[in-house]
Amino acid sequence: MATDPLLQPFQLKHLTLRNRLMITSHEPAYTEDGLPKDRYRAYHVARAKGGVALTMTAGSAVVSPDSPPAFGNILAYKDDCVPWMRALTEECHEHGAAVMIQLTHLGWRTRWDRGDWLPALSPGHAREPAHRHYPKQLEDWDIARIISDYADAAERMQAAGLDGIELESYGHLMDAFWSPSRNQLTGPYGPQDYDSRLRFTKEVLEAIRARVGPEFIVGIRYVADEATQGGITRADGIEITKRLKASGHVDFLNVIRGHLETDAALTGIIPVQGQPSAPHLDFAGEIRAEAQIPTFHAAKIQDVATARHAVAAGKLDMVGMTRAHLADPDIIAKIEAGEEDRIRPCVGANYCLDRIYMGGAALCLHNPATGRELEQPHHIAPAETPLTVTVVGAGPAGLEAARVCAERGHAVTLHEAAPHPGGQIRLTARSHRRAEMMQVIDWRLAECERLGVTFHYNSWIEPEDITAAPPDVAIIATGGLAAEDYLSENNELAVTPWDILSGDAAPGRRVLVYDEAGDYTALQAAEMIAEAGGEVEIMTRDRSFAPEVMGMTLTPAMQALQRLGVQTTVMWRLDGITRNGNALTAQIGSDYGASATREVDQVVISNGTRPLDDLYFDLKPLSRNLGEVDYTALRNGTPQTLAPNPESSFRLFRIGDAVASRNTHAAIYDALRLCKAL
Repeated sequence: MATDPLLQPFQLKHLTLRNRLMITSHEPAYTEDGLPKDRYRAYHVARAKGGVALTMTAGSAVVSPDSPPAFGNILAYKDDCVPWMRALTEECHEHGAAVMIQLTHLGWRTRWDRGDWLPALSPGHAREPAHRHYPKQLEDWDIARIISDYADAAERMQAAGLDGIELESYGHLMDAFWSPSRNQLTGPYGPQDYDSRLRFTKEVLEAIRARVGPEFIVGIRYVADEATQGGITRADGIEITKRLKASGHVDFLNVIRGHLETDAALTGIIPVQGQPSAPHLDFAGEIRAEAQIPTFHAAKIQDVATARHAVAAGKLDMVGMTRAHLADPDIIAKIEAGEEDRIRPCVGANYCLDRIYMGGAALCLHNPATGRELEQPHHIAPAETPLTVTVVGAGPAGLEAARVCAERGHAVTLHEAAPHPGGQIRLTARSHRRAEMMQVIDWRLAECERLGVTFHYNSWIEPEDITAAPPDVAIIATGGLAAEDYLSENNELAVTPWDILSGDAAPGRRVLVYDEAGDYTALQAAEMIAEAGGEVEIMTRDRSFAPEVMGMTLTPAMQALQRLGVQTTVMWRLDGITRNGNALTAQIGSDYGASATREVDQVVISNGTRPLDDLYFDLKPLSRNLGEVDYTALRNGTPQTLAPNPESSFRLFRIGDAVASRNTHAAIYDALRLCKAL
């Protein structure tokens, strides 16, 4: 592997980067009081230990108080951030990784009623759709103040020992000056020519260099083509690139293509599951060829083969694999060890980014240790005493339980009633757009096989199968079944999304899909029905549509549903169904007092799952712990020791949807935090 392009060092000015993989700037929203404290540091240190060459902290550390954090941003305008950034940098350096930070003024991409309630800013008054507000148009004193704020923030980061900084210029304040669609200023900062459009950027760079000197590394992540009418064109991008290089103040470029003010636009920059991989890689290569300056890029480069091609073909100097490192912090370590096939894949579910944009912290759909490095292990420690463990159910929860227990050194046997593993994910993956989800199963299956887990398929387990030769631990991960009890009567007149997705029920011609759960299941069923030629209406009592799906992941689903003519109705609920000849009459109501009907020939009700828990409850009175979980021990990562029935020889636990209807991440997290201490 000595000649692997990804493992070759890269010289950036005076800084030697040990390989060609980096984590691009992103804000996982792990800050506390706007500061990168212990949780934030542990997240980046884990990736430094895993071998990444450069970790770019912060997706938009804000330089000014009137750029209030939109999603947990670091407050780079506070001196308090310096010791925390220094601690993070020093620990990452100890493990061989360089550290930089992205600085920005969010401009219009925030809200006025956050932070200190100062007005958001832009060179124009255009409404910003994502945060639903109208910014103040910049004045001359705003511009002067913010230029100084950039320089102050850069000086703080240099004092903290960082290797460099990156300015953000896409979707924020800086590039708003560049964009004819947003710059409505007159005078020296207006949109009339490149000198005016780039004057703010030029003055920011000059102010930063005056503070940090010529040797400190300064780069820019910028949009070289907004790909939207009236925005920055490709020709603009090329000219801007040349001018950035000619300034002599920029040491690297990090290329972006697209715009981000709506969920749909954002997925053009950061594609999600079911969208093309690496869609802007060739464009970034063209910019590199034009500029002849170190060029970085990231946009759904989620596999090592693509990253290797990007470097070998001369398209990039450094490859950003950011979401991939959320899934697996040890990508480089596994490449170096010749274990590339063991890399936990990013499946593009975008649970990480969607949570951030909904006000939560970034979590990986199928690596629950990410963001929880202080509590949950990326590497499972062996147990002092090997146990025998029986797991029932080979969905994501059961496979994770088997994997973790096997890593602990336990002897694990897994039983699955179906002829193959996967559980509900197999239904999810029936959509071509969500086929990547099967990697959640495939990776765990491969790890379990490597670790010697014994599998039994077509194996329906009865209580006596456990009690006849009891293991030390029995883990019930039997999942759930689609709920069929939403209505007080006539539930038999409806079908579930599972019936549609599995083919047990044929799609109807006029169909009402009632979505009580708010997750992806109803959307998939509606799309399948519409593709079969059905007229579909999706209805929910919620104020927003599919709230559990979240914005970016919802985008490709909505693109498909709208293309197929599916109607969406919010704030109405299904109250009942009656048969009307060969048709059905759906009685619908509202929490606000209205009522109506729909004449259809099929009603699909999505109401989550109900635990498939008979085996658990049959075994519960026979188990040593009577099925009880010590939540304090679970939360603290210590062993489960409850034994109200000491005569029994086995302990019993259930995880995932066998407990309650939640999601894939919760199921896998259940398994990790329980089994790591068994």
